Amino acid sequence: MDRSRRAAEFARDLQWGDVPADVQASTLRCVLDLCGCAIAGSRTRVVEIMKAYARDAYGAGRATIIAAARTSTASGASLVNAFAVSALDIDDGYRPLKGHPGAVVFPAVLAAAEEAKATGPDFLGALVVGYELAMRAGHVLHPLYGFYHGSGAWGPIGAAAGAGRALGCTAEQIRHAMGIAEFHAPMTPEMRSVDAPSMVKDGIGWGGLVGFASARLASLGFTGIPSLFDCGDDAADSLESLGREFLMRRLYLKTYASCRWAHPAVLGAVTAAGHLKVPATELARIRVHTFEAATHLRVTAPRSTEEAQFSLPWPVACALVDGAVGPEQVLDDALADPVRRGLAERVEMVQDPELEKAFPARALAWVELETRDGRRARSGVVAAPGDVEAPLSDEEAERKFHSLVDPVFGARRGDALAEEVRLLPGAGDLRELGRRLRATGHSEKPRRRPQRSSTGREGDDA
Repeated sequence: MDRSRRAAEFARDLQWGDVPADVQASTLRCVLDLCGCAIAGSRTRVVEIMKAYARDAYGAGRATIIAAARTSTASGASLVNAFAVSALDIDDGYRPLKGHPGAVVFPAVLAAAEEAKATGPDFLGALVVGYELAMRAGHVLHPLYGFYHGSGAWGPIGAAAGAGRALGCTAEQIRHAMGIAEFHAPMTPEMRSVDAPSMVKDGIGWGGLVGFASARLASLGFTGIPSLFDCGDDAADSLESLGREFLMRRLYLKTYASCRWAHPAVLGAVTAAGHLKVPATELARIRVHTFEAATHLRVTAPRSTEEAQFSLPWPVACALVDGAVGPEQVLDDALADPVRRGLAERVEMVQDPELEKAFPARALAWVELETRDGRRARSGVVAAPGDVEAPLSDEEAERKFHSLVDPVFGARRGDALAEEVRLLPGAGDLRELGRRLRATGHSEKPRRRPQRSSTGREGDDA
């Protein structure tokens, strides 16, 4: 239990002021991004379902459900918000684990911090704890089992540590919280969910709940097993740099509302199309050369938001037709469009042995296009936009935030929320952040965009 105890002591002791300046900046960018993802995600059918479920299962409380008028208990809020952050598959990620730490950690830590009436620095410090231990837990977990687990399998361990820190737990309680979370985390068979897209996506939603609940249980005296940090050499290696190296420096922010594995293909298709300068309808063939895992994203005629996200042909077609792959391309109203569907049917995927060797350290693709009259163009080998080697600038990250938030809240309210996030390092509590995140107090009507989802009504609540 020595390594679990070390991880727990790190969670208890890390102060926001001890976090390097660049990691502090990354943390604030992640908070801004996650808020935007959750607000846009509130327009989806899955979040409507989870709000109804949370109302029945967890009842009323004082915890914020993002973009909802009603509040819930901390457990209900952590569940709904985790589904909301991940609903559009545009949340942050960590390449070595092929997963999404923020969507699991943020909802659990936010719920705990609100319950504990934490300050802004306490909330941010707990969030860093959650990210760092979640990613390290993933590095330990993946080699322990014979198949690829989604983020819900390892994210709750960090979420429990971060939530425990926010609740004021002792190191011993945090140690138990991590063991409880590992024991109860969803062991998601990720490739099966890629092959058959559905709302269970990555186990993130339940992972957020498990993270918060594990910390709350530990604070009440519930005990758990020693965590996986006490399992073998991989665990020792994972914790060796704890407190000195911050894995948050290796996070990426996403630009397209789809599985990350499709992003290089999207950029490659847009790059090749720029050489041809013809309408997308003039393309006869789109051939994508990529790594093997990406070829599982084979849906060409999605029937749901989830099928649209776990597709490679669909976002490639949307990017060629619309120049974008955002909520408007994956919400329900977009899916029947005959132009996008026709183009998606012309996408062919080919496994490239060299690109397969580079995965998962790098996700790469190259694309060749052919027009109806026989002209051809190809991209070079490209990586997903926003990767660690070419991160989004602060301006690009803020543009993404507004593209997600303004259609729901309006531009002025989006500006106010962004400013509240920037002020978190000096905030005495999270009440104003919670107020800005809820669906009440709109200062202007949301900007209307075409193809709004029928489930994305303004002011929907839990």
